[in-house]
Amino acid sequence: MKHLIVYAHPNPESLNHAILDKTVNALKKNGHEVVVRDLYELDFQPVLKPEDTEAMKAGNTPNDIKTEQEFVAEADVIIFIYPVWWTGLPAILKGYVDRVFAFGFAYSAGAEGVIKLLEGKKGFIINTHGTPNEVYDEMGMTAGLKVTSDIGIFDFTGIEPVEHLLFGSIGYLDDEGYKDILMKVEDTINSYFS
Repeated sequence: MKHLIVYAHPNPESLNHAILDKTVNALKKNGHEVVVRDLYELDFQPVLKPEDTEAMKAGNTPNDIKTEQEFVAEADVIIFIYPVWWTGLPAILKGYVDRVFAFGFAYSAGAEGVIKLLEGKKGFIINTHGTPNEVYDEMGMTAGLKVTSDIGIFDFTGIEPVEHLLFGSIGYLDDEGYKDILMKVEDTINSYFS
């Protein structure tokens, strides 16, 4: 299978980067093809501008958007790895979704409503956040994050969400806690993509 990992964290020494490495290594070990799009490394332009929209309507998709759409089109599985900031996606990843998952590419509309153009693909999300998991669970934030990303982005465009891992208390765990997170990532990847 072909996996596209869209990664959004500015610090190469972060836990998110360790999660990225663990994910890539587990997938490759299982014989999968992996492409990583590190949005910070790419200096991806996240702002959807009026000229982008006009160009796409005219059939002249800007090159940076077209490149990312080609990676999405070729992938069997799309994996997002990112920290939860202010209860959502980092701006660079939100902008990636705004620009790349565009009308006419990821979805369209017809007499029956939304037409999902990315059907047949699977989606997988890995998040980190500083708040303890129990707090997010209790206030409904965990469920809210899953609805907005799994349903609002993936399912809306036809991508089948298969898993969404959320790791809390980041910055407050001991070494064993971080090792457990990386083990959980590897075990989960192996359970879905062995």
